[in-house]
Amino acid sequence: MLLEVQTMDFGAFAAIGAGLSAIGAGIGIGKIGSAALESMARQPEHSGMIQTNMFIAAALVEGVALFGVVVALLK
Repeated sequence: MLLEVQTMDFGAFAAIGAGLSAIGAGIGIGKIGSAALESMARQPEHSGMIQTNMFIAAALVEGVALFGVVVALLK
């Protein structure tokens, strides 16, 4: 009696994980941008420092999103 081994393809789950990672990055960068614009409107004299910190935070969010996409697509 031979036993058949069935394997599952997790490609759909990987695509969902990559999509969720991209959506999370979009939400995070949107929140960073809106908070930075609001603080620049309140204190325009600090806009250069706020903009620099915004770019650093956006780069970190993009890095985490890229890491999430790579992990989701590794099978």
